[in-house]
Amino acid sequence: MTDDTTNTSRHVSQWVDAGFDEVYAYAADPDNLPRWAAGLADPKLAGVEVEFAERNEFGVLDHVVTLPSGERFFNPMRVIPAGIGERGCEVVFSLRRLAGVTDAEFDSDAAAVAADLATLRALVERAG
Repeated sequence: MTDDTTNTSRHVSQWVDAGFDEVYAYAADPDNLPRWAAGLADPKLAGVEVEFAERNEFGVLDHVVTLPSGERFFNPMRVIPAGIGERGCEVVFSLRRLAGVTDAEFDSDAAAVAADLATLRALVERAG
């Protein structure tokens, strides 16, 4: 079944047992992307550019991925502290469903994002 509905998002999140600042710094560093974002580490995607929002105190990691074809994709992402004075944080990626994407493809994309966020969690928790 194909759902051509646009403006559909799925929020994929992962709790991380590490400080907000360290998670944000690691995830915001473009040099670390291939370590945790499997889709961007694929050698078939040579020439892909990723542009992050300016570093900020609010944990905004929104980014634009530009493919070699020139096609661009906006990806909202946040690191959210557990609370004031509390250790831990949640990383949330808002997966946007594009027109023509089937339910199975959208589910597969969400699973890939969840795996990437789990990898990010493991790397940051191991380093801390």
